[in-house]
Amino acid sequence: MQYWLIKSEPYKYSWEQMLADKTTYWDGVRSYPARIQMRAMRLGDICFFYHSNEGKEIVGLCRVIKEAYQDPTTEDEKWVAVDVEAIKSLKKPVSLAQIKNNEMLARMALVKLGRLSVGPVLDFEFEEIMKMAHTEL
Repeated sequence: MQYWLIKSEPYKYSWEQMLADKTTYWDGVRSYPARIQMRAMRLGDICFFYHSNEGKEIVGLCRVIKEAYQDPTTEDEKWVAVDVEAIKSLKKPVSLAQIKNNEMLARMALVKLGRLSVGPVLDFEFEEIMKMAHTEL
């Protein structure tokens, strides 16, 4: 199993909406590096749900339930979507500032590649964020 971070601006699609919907397709990604990450996602992989711009914090956990397929929002075959389901909210959201201030997370893709809308999370990064969030999978 691998770990990922997916970003959404709360005014476009919030964690609260994700919880209400239970499942959704993650679409509209138009970045080649993010597309590579989405193509690498596998069934059962876990994603942090991150509120970008407003809040700037990891707020929940999702699971990949359908691997990469043609993004239904475009006819351009280059772009893909994945389906995810909500698992649960973090007990304590973890802010970007907290992540940047944690030496263990200083090289995390969220920090180093801040504009990347979908990024990898290493095992030890996942574990550290879960500790910070006071949450168990």
